[in-house]
Amino acid sequence: MGVLAQVTVDGLRVLSTLFVFAIGLGAITVVAMFFVDSRQTKDAVRHNYPVFGRFRYLFTRLGEFFRQYFFALDREEMPFNRAERDWIYKSSKAESNTQPFGSTRNLTIVGTPIFVNCAFPRLDEEANDPPPVVFGPECPAPYAASSIINVSAMSYGSLSRPAVRALSLGAKLGECWMNTGEGGLSPYHLEGGCDIVFQIGTAKYGCRTPNGELDDGKLRAIAERPEVKMIEIKLSQGAKPGKGGILPAEKVTREVSEIRGIPVGHASISPNRHPEIDNVRELLDFIARVRAASGLPVGIKTVIGAYGWIDDLCDEIDARGFSSAPDFITLDGGDGGTGAAPMSLIDNVGLPLKFALPMLADILERRGLKERIKIIASGKLVTPAEVAWAYCAGADAVNTARGFMFSIGCIQALRCHANTCPTGVTTHDKRLQAGLDPAKKAPQVANYLERMRKDVAMIAHSCGAEHARALKRFHVRIVQADGASVPLDVLCDRLSAEVGYGVARAAVA
Repeated sequence: MGVLAQVTVDGLRVLSTLFVFAIGLGAITVVAMFFVDSRQTKDAVRHNYPVFGRFRYLFTRLGEFFRQYFFALDREEMPFNRAERDWIYKSSKAESNTQPFGSTRNLTIVGTPIFVNCAFPRLDEEANDPPPVVFGPECPAPYAASSIINVSAMSYGSLSRPAVRALSLGAKLGECWMNTGEGGLSPYHLEGGCDIVFQIGTAKYGCRTPNGELDDGKLRAIAERPEVKMIEIKLSQGAKPGKGGILPAEKVTREVSEIRGIPVGHASISPNRHPEIDNVRELLDFIARVRAASGLPVGIKTVIGAYGWIDDLCDEIDARGFSSAPDFITLDGGDGGTGAAPMSLIDNVGLPLKFALPMLADILERRGLKERIKIIASGKLVTPAEVAWAYCAGADAVNTARGFMFSIGCIQALRCHANTCPTGVTTHDKRLQAGLDPAKKAPQVANYLERMRKDVAMIAHSCGAEHARALKRFHVRIVQADGASVPLDVLCDRLSAEVGYGVARAAVA
């Protein structure tokens, strides 16, 4: 007992010594911070309130966490609220996402879509699978796409290696296409064996010459891959219309630099437009060049702000012939997402999809090009109601990026640009990537796809339509400022007449 007592006393002495040392070290640290803060003049708060002023920045950072998990209601958060994310999480894990006791959504907010159920909905056995959409029927290798929802453009570099692998494997399981984004075609996009849409951004990553021009030979080699089905020329994207892609220097690893053809460790800043394309004539010339080199359907991705150029494009197509038209237009909303973009562009430039999609569909319909040029809708379409609305508004196919990011574990930590994503989805930090197992996440991608298709079909059947692609504008009403709702076809005709981007259907007939 004497020995045990002595050991206990010695242990307490060590602990007390360490405690005193820790207190002393803490005091010295506080004094040092006080000295530094009071003498610096770059930050007025820290100068006027030494030490205590530092807590302001700590609380600012912690505020995001507390708002997300403790204070914000299920429908309050931006850009995606907790109810939306929970629906995706449960769907990707094949869990039940039925809800009790009624809707928590405020159905009186202006712009809310309300689908018009019919008195005698279709029975399940009366429903049909959506027919495939054929892109580029005049191309040597047209592409028939069946899936009503697909993986939108996300680059390797912006996304991590395991994230791209998970999405590729999941897209194959779920039988949809995957867009590479502007960062080039990586081995990880190809790993799953899914259909690929190769995107050519303004910097031509993956198919560029040393000075950044299009290399037809490299493009031809990419198009010869059996997985590559279409080519998309990106003019602009939702989060940064009028500005090229941004990949921070810390994300430009050796492998990313080799795939993109750029220096290691240097920020990857794309031009704000293709230098070769300054008008609609040059756009059609570039489309023809890419189509000739690839033999694949070729389209463009854009955000609509000004819309007069679309009529100019149609005029030029009329002059050259239908075969000169792009095979599709991927339309992104001005509030789209990305890993890094200036807030002034994210918040203030480009029309949201709910305005732009009906506008584009009406212009193409008026010009007799709606069947020739397919519309792919992209931009915050992560739930079945949003996808169903897009088909009502005129889409032929739908892409989503962040919906699939959520399906593989994204928690909306808003650290995409900092290489510190806690879930491994958008970071190249090996330690943070370790928790993202592509083999386990791929089935979640397929589950999300399946649930989306099932629930969109459920909305369509409730409205009396056979499938999602049979949805029309009269199947959905849009809530107005006075609390009433207006059918989307009536609303679009009204806006067309007021704004002038189309003509009345009677005049077209």
